[in-house]
Amino acid sequence: MAGGDTEWSLQNDISVDDPEMHQLIQEEKERQRKCLELIASENFASKSVLQALGSCLNNKYSEGQPGQRYYGGNEVIDKVELLCKKRALEAYGLSPEEWGVNVQPHSGSPANFAVYTALVGPHGRIMGLHLPEGGHLSHGFMTSNKKISATSMFFESFPYKLDPATGQIDYNKLAENAQLFLPKLIVAGISCYSRNLDYKRFRQIADENGAYLVADMAHVSGLVVAGLAPSPFEYCHVVTTTTHKTLRGPRSGMIFFKKGVKKILPNGEKEMYDLEQKINEAVFPGLQGGPHNHQIAAVAVAMKQANTLQFKQYQQQVIANAQVMAKALLDKGYILVSGGTDNHLCWVDLRPLKIDGARAEKVLEEIGVAVNKNTCPGDKSALKPGGIRLGTPALTSRNFKENDFLRVVEFIDQGIKLAIEIQASCGPTLKDFKTKLIEDSEIKAKVGALKKQVEEFALTFPMPGYDAW
Repeated sequence: MAGGDTEWSLQNDISVDDPEMHQLIQEEKERQRKCLELIASENFASKSVLQALGSCLNNKYSEGQPGQRYYGGNEVIDKVELLCKKRALEAYGLSPEEWGVNVQPHSGSPANFAVYTALVGPHGRIMGLHLPEGGHLSHGFMTSNKKISATSMFFESFPYKLDPATGQIDYNKLAENAQLFLPKLIVAGISCYSRNLDYKRFRQIADENGAYLVADMAHVSGLVVAGLAPSPFEYCHVVTTTTHKTLRGPRSGMIFFKKGVKKILPNGEKEMYDLEQKINEAVFPGLQGGPHNHQIAAVAVAMKQANTLQFKQYQQQVIANAQVMAKALLDKGYILVSGGTDNHLCWVDLRPLKIDGARAEKVLEEIGVAVNKNTCPGDKSALKPGGIRLGTPALTSRNFKENDFLRVVEFIDQGIKLAIEIQASCGPTLKDFKTKLIEDSEIKAKVGALKKQVEEFALTFPMPGYDAW
């Protein structure tokens, strides 16, 4: 060969080129197949989404906007991005004269940070839902002695919280605090809040204080497409979302923004929205370099899927499964923050059972049930939180129905009871707990028996994506 005798190997299969990584991917595929995935922010992407994600589009650099790139050779990439934008607007029923969308954010947190950068500026004031009460890190989380997220570091944040009596957002207190804090931007968004948001009330509070209203609909974006959750577009100036949760696409982000006529002035002139350039420039060159074109293509595929009757039926099943799971948990005596769910997730408070989320998560993981530990209102530690978060999107993508989720709840209940049993017979630390879980022969036998049941049950359901990849 030209250039020497080295064999050209850039079309080798990964099983040949990197057997070690190939084996790990196979192990993870097998884990997903045998496991009950109940993490509310996860889903199983379709084969076509994964094909776009693993395509030659990964090879291209395309800084800038379609038609205004800083690199040559982007004539096809421009078509990909424009198609993605078009499909995103169509899926949510938005007019391109009234709404624009940037599909370049690498994920949800960068999308949120770009919006804050564009609209608030350094040290500007932001209000978001407190993380221990259902909010997200990127909405400005900080503790009494430490700024945790970059949002709280570079902007001034003040959280709104839940009404302790109802477990739902205290809009009156939010309105009261907004008048004192005078935020420039209010985030209406969730990470672990199982009730619908009142965007109309949010907008009223924002208008009273001259603030932008930004919805982070990352968790519910698929439900919004299907018309099964309130749409933020009627009331918000900007809407951000990830694309891999209920939307069931790749791991990516989008920013929707109002455009066109903002209002008619008394003299008859039109005042126009000025969000498009600010947001686009905040994404690039403000925070990112080249967009991930393979992600954008995969988002386009997901948005095409989302705009179908089949997708709406899937979201209806997501809701139905969550309702059944919530009722089954309540019937077994578990406490749900807010008392139930309107969306795809259940927020379980384990503190009345004298067990924490970290211990419950670990035991459930050992038996093949994937959940995540989660703070509950009043919690002080994210490492030893009082609850767990459960979601139905991933298993619904595997064709689980209501009766199947009754079986899922039985496994959850058995796992938590086992966690309580272990805690009662070991030392006080999490290390003591894990040692007992792993080394005690009687506990290991119980874990093994439960795991076998979970795996046998999970393997009876189909798996989206590639058969062995």
